[in-house]
Amino acid sequence: MNKFFSAQEYLFYLFESKTKYYIHSPFVFSFINDVLNDKRDFYCYNEIEKLRNELKENELKIDVDDFGAGSLLENRNKRSISFIAKTSAAPQKYAQLLFRIIQFYKCENILELGTSLGVTTSYLSAINYGNKIYSIEGSHSIAAEAKKNFQSLERTNIQLIIGKFEERLNPTLNEMKHLDFLYLDGNHRLEPTLNYFKQCLPYLNENSIVVLDDIYWSPEMKQAWNQIKSNASVTLSIDLFRMGILFFRKDKNKEHFRLRF
Repeated sequence: MNKFFSAQEYLFYLFESKTKYYIHSPFVFSFINDVLNDKRDFYCYNEIEKLRNELKENELKIDVDDFGAGSLLENRNKRSISFIAKTSAAPQKYAQLLFRIIQFYKCENILELGTSLGVTTSYLSAINYGNKIYSIEGSHSIAAEAKKNFQSLERTNIQLIIGKFEERLNPTLNEMKHLDFLYLDGNHRLEPTLNYFKQCLPYLNENSIVVLDDIYWSPEMKQAWNQIKSNASVTLSIDLFRMGILFFRKDKNKEHFRLRF
């Protein structure tokens, strides 16, 4: 992560982001009231956060295959479970937001690029255990740890796919047929991020939702976010600083919002 860049962008975000009292779009107002600001303590929160805390205390070191932009905090191939848990998983409030989005909009066909240790994946899979969540992870050793975590939470509805996104994405999309929810959390480089979105685009429909993580991780990720939200198929984009959310509803005029979260 480019810390100086992210800090500068966060100041802009604080200055520009709006609360619901400045929003005139009924759809976005509902998103804020019913999803963003939903303070209920859902049934899955405690067990997943308990797992997260256990992983943060785990100092076991594993060999990591990093095919993306890597970590500027620790760029060695051998990393501790603790370090990965602290730096790679979506923070609690954002992971729980993903759960609420899927729950509120009734998303069934879900794809995640970047499993890591599976904390966020566990939130994505907690709505309906009858549905299958597809999650692709490039590192074999990290995927092995994620599989253990899914077993501990009894998540039998997760299809964990191991391999490079470039090799595994198209076969996975062909198997899924269409996407209701896409979570892009891997690589963090401009061209690969744009390519993953373009590959997924034909599988999206007007009710699909796409979430990009770490949109201000670097100038490249900001550029990727700006290009993707400008795509003609995107009719509504929401900037929460950490994450960018895209909607494709044909009954909406193209709008962009920065919301305080």
